[in-house]
Amino acid sequence: MKVYKFGGASVRNADGVRNLRHIVDGEENLFIIVSAMGKTTNALERVFAHMQNGEKEAANEEIKEIQAYHASIIEELWGEPTEINEVTLLFGQLKTIVNDIKYRKADAELWYDTIVAFGELISTTIISKYLNHTGLRNRWIDMRTTFVTNQRHKDANVDIKASTLRLKASLENTGVDVFVGQGFIGGAPDGTTTTLGREGSDYSAAVVAHILDAESMSVWKDVDGVLNADPKIFKDAVKIDALNYLDTIELAYSGAQIIHPKTIKPLQNKNIPLYVRPFGDKTKPGTVINGSTPRVTMPILIYKRDQVLLIIRSKDFSFVMEEKFAVIFSLLERFRIKTHLINNSAVDLGLCVDASWHIEDLIKALEAEEFEVELHDNVGLLTIRNYNDDLYTRYVRQQKHIVRQVNPESVRVVLREANF
Repeated sequence: MKVYKFGGASVRNADGVRNLRHIVDGEENLFIIVSAMGKTTNALERVFAHMQNGEKEAANEEIKEIQAYHASIIEELWGEPTEINEVTLLFGQLKTIVNDIKYRKADAELWYDTIVAFGELISTTIISKYLNHTGLRNRWIDMRTTFVTNQRHKDANVDIKASTLRLKASLENTGVDVFVGQGFIGGAPDGTTTTLGREGSDYSAAVVAHILDAESMSVWKDVDGVLNADPKIFKDAVKIDALNYLDTIELAYSGAQIIHPKTIKPLQNKNIPLYVRPFGDKTKPGTVINGSTPRVTMPILIYKRDQVLLIIRSKDFSFVMEEKFAVIFSLLERFRIKTHLINNSAVDLGLCVDASWHIEDLIKALEAEEFEVELHDNVGLLTIRNYNDDLYTRYVRQQKHIVRQVNPESVRVVLREANF
């Protein structure tokens, strides 16, 4: 068994879906994981925001646009206006949720997951139907019923042991050896839909590979492989031919758009190689990630936008000791806020975190625990692994930074603005 994962950019239009069909042509014993098409997740997040604000008319207009976008892809694939009953049913379910559910702020993460999951459900339904239409027999798998996750919305983890029997059972006695399932989503013990974190489709594919003892996993992207920097930001980015699991985990943790941070462990546990391959040319080798490659030595630059810097101190200027760390990090966990950099002194604790709609709630909770909080929003976090003097001068000394951490192997800075 092989596992192929296709991201939203890969299937954003009919040409992308046809290219997916070309890539999988001739494959046997294949499990395909697919994300939502194009920017559908972003659009569904807007639907959720309208639902939060009680703006049903705006939410329905957004759904109408999403439905028209998918209908245009279906029409181009089939060559004429075509109604896929399963897709129509999914849009009907989405409209029912938006129009009939009484929203409560306490259930925000639950309804977020329920709504954004429709992107993957719709995309995989279309792709499975199209593959069958073009002669590639396959089985559509509902990952909400096969992946058992913990009871945590927006960033759930898959219970691999509980999911193994369910996933294997869904593949038995189907008469086919090609399967199509959704990335990013699963089901909690109470039956509600969960999501695995943004870009969690990579993690989905890795768990499938682990459970099915796959010979390999491939992630198909719009680049030639893993690059040492984002080419949209750093123009001199170059491809890395091979990485080991440890380097990949560290880079993902620092914010590199290589692979989802939770992806590597299920693969590492069974020594399954991961290939990052170019969607535009399946003959190119891409980048391989495995357990035998030496540590990477070339410079790697990672820039995370949309960050918030919180500087936390005790109101009585007492030392920030372990017991106070426990209070702070338990609040971060409660509000599902991810920390990417920690910088502490005797009385201050600096945290660079993802922007979140719960930042204000976190600050109020910290203030209730007798902390003062200084907020810097709209900042960026730059990480340079294997830096040299030229990179340090260009990206650290010459930038306006708030926090700087330097060690012999890497430098990390929180920037007010990035001029590069």
